Amino acid sequence: MISFDFDYIKPATMEEAVQTFQRADSLGLEPLYYSGGTEIITMARVDQLRTGAMIDVKAIPECNVLMHSGGQWIVGAARTLTDLADDNSFPLLTETVLHLADQTNRNKITIGGHLCGKLFYREALLPFLLTDSQVVLAGPSGVRRVSIHSVFNGRLRLARGEMLVQLITDRKYLDQPSYTVKRTKIEYIDYPVVRICAMNTGGWMRFAFGGVSAVPFRSQQIDEVLNDRSLSPEMRIDNVIRRWPVPVLDDMLASADYRRFVLRNTLSDTLTALERKGG
Repeated sequence: MISFDFDYIKPATMEEAVQTFQRADSLGLEPLYYSGGTEIITMARVDQLRTGAMIDVKAIPECNVLMHSGGQWIVGAARTLTDLADDNSFPLLTETVLHLADQTNRNKITIGGHLCGKLFYREALLPFLLTDSQVVLAGPSGVRRVSIHSVFNGRLRLARGEMLVQLITDRKYLDQPSYTVKRTKIEYIDYPVVRICAMNTGGWMRFAFGGVSAVPFRSQQIDEVLNDRSLSPEMRIDNVIRRWPVPVLDDMLASADYRRFVLRNTLSDTLTALERKGG
């Protein structure tokens, strides 16, 4: 059970949600936007999170869309991972989320909660980084549409009181040749030691990474190194590991040296699979 009291509010519009957050914040209630609630409830039960106000976004129409429009695929932040997998408009995303959590949890975890939560793995972010998706955000300064890279690539950069409303992806990317692989310590449904999502767009390969470092990310520099076909795959991988742009994690799940070892082998598998698919 949750050992503290809090206000539960379910606004009907983006504007109401943001105004509710601001009021609660001004009262020192440390408000949180709430959609699936799996992470919030779990952390609150073990006293790792406290809030005086939970603002449920599931009644907001813009947060519930899942559709194709004008050459774009639009996903509302309140849609669950099961919704996205069942829709299967983006096969790489489908495969990624199917190995992110079990069915019961996929039925509850929303894409917005997954991307904006405290757990840094955010595996379902990686396909959206590969497709240069855009996000719609609502906050005290109004509604804005920006590149996903400016907010979610690496460290989370949401402004105070800002909520994720939608993710928007050009349809041209949805069926591109792609590959994803997840390496865990023991069970496949577990936090990743290494997670790679990759895509081949017209012969140019794109890569996004999770688990190796304390942030999920895509790097243009890594893409360029791994696309340098003047070098052997082994040399490309060596160069990437030497130039890794953020510290490699060293924690209870795996040592930094072990992560580098797994990364090397997983990149080799990914290059082989992606070059075969992309020609």
